[in-house]
Amino acid sequence: MHTPAGLREYRSVPQPQEVPFIGSFHRRFRSPMSFFQELQRDHGDFARFTLFNERFLLCNHPSAINEFLVTRQQSFRKGRALEGARVFLGNSLLVSEGQEHAHQRKLIQPAFHRGRIAGYAQVMARRAQQWTDRRRDGEELDMAVEMNRLTLAVVGETMFGSEVDAEAGEIARSLTVIIESFNRMLLPLWRYWRYLPFGKNLRLRAAQRSLDTTIYRLIARRRQENRDHGDLLSMLLAAEDAEDVRRRLSDTEVRDQAMTIFLAGHETTATALAWTWHLLATHEPVRQKLQQEVTALLGPDRLPTLDDTTRLPYATAVFSEAMRLYPPVWVIGRRAMEDVVIGDIKVPARTIVLGSQYIVHHDARFWPRADEFLPERWLEDDSSKDRPKFAYFPFGGGARICIGDGFAWAEGVILLAVMARRWRFEAVPGHPIELNPSVTLRSKHGLKMITRSQL
Repeated sequence: MHTPAGLREYRSVPQPQEVPFIGSFHRRFRSPMSFFQELQRDHGDFARFTLFNERFLLCNHPSAINEFLVTRQQSFRKGRALEGARVFLGNSLLVSEGQEHAHQRKLIQPAFHRGRIAGYAQVMARRAQQWTDRRRDGEELDMAVEMNRLTLAVVGETMFGSEVDAEAGEIARSLTVIIESFNRMLLPLWRYWRYLPFGKNLRLRAAQRSLDTTIYRLIARRRQENRDHGDLLSMLLAAEDAEDVRRRLSDTEVRDQAMTIFLAGHETTATALAWTWHLLATHEPVRQKLQQEVTALLGPDRLPTLDDTTRLPYATAVFSEAMRLYPPVWVIGRRAMEDVVIGDIKVPARTIVLGSQYIVHHDARFWPRADEFLPERWLEDDSSKDRPKFAYFPFGGGARICIGDGFAWAEGVILLAVMARRWRFEAVPGHPIELNPSVTLRSKHGLKMITRSQL
């Protein structure tokens, strides 16, 4: 195959030593973050590897990430893990492609317009206040678990009303089982061996049945009531097909979209907030400055609104910096559907191209003192003047940028403001902190903390 002058073949890209057939399987699944960091350290902006003879290209420069997410996005589709996610997400927004994806995005987008988010912000603030009111001084909590429950309550109410509160614990457990299964979808023949009666497979099927039972019951109840509750579920049930206005979405189509938003709508924000509290617990001057800003604007008891989020620049900077250091989605991938050029590399069709938020967000070329928690960097007027666009991309980019990014930003700042006004959190001495990079960047051992009252 002819390669134009100035371009290089994919096989000329450096790669680690690999085992025949399985490639880098052991290193990729034993410690994926360390594996990607080693690839960047040893090979620079581009490195290739294989998993069971499937080709991967890791891009560690923002310009290359911009190419496969934006300028050449028409040559790509979703990566391998999300292809496998169709098993329980159906043909929803997260996994659909092409015109179908564009149609679904147009259908769902009104649920995330600013006017709707303003209403959701009231739910966010109220739920955060309820959480703070239940706390006791000196209480030991796993903030990873607590933020998961809190954001689940928010997305549950904004999507389904308050009808899922009684089942929140079971829903959270089921969603965790599904999230922890994403890495297995990279394995060959996963679609087939998932039916084998092993413990993990059985737990995954039980989790899916549990969530399906809950969602289909809510859909049936809403169809029977036939009235608008002002939430996302009502909007989906009332939505008409753009190509056939006589056709409403089926129960399965509503379920697929609801499941996707349920899964994505709380996990990423919960993960980001948990790491934010971890950072605040170890950076007391930052925490004090955050509390001072929140108290000065809101006083002792006023709940923040969506408009207030623009008046909390330091809170926003804290949340932004936490997502730089601990991006909730730590790697993003796309499969090339044709031969395509990325940088100076001719990438063969079917190759999966990757970009890691974690790797780029810690790159000292774009982030001075890259490993330090410095919210002030977001408040400097010239802080992003010379920084490439995709030096920071916690919510992806291009046509498939997270549809709920505005929701997530509002939720992160509002929950942070309400909670920081009343409580500070101390890390439990000796509790281990270890990254668990699955589909999101969780903490392997949770984030144990002790509550301390600010009153």
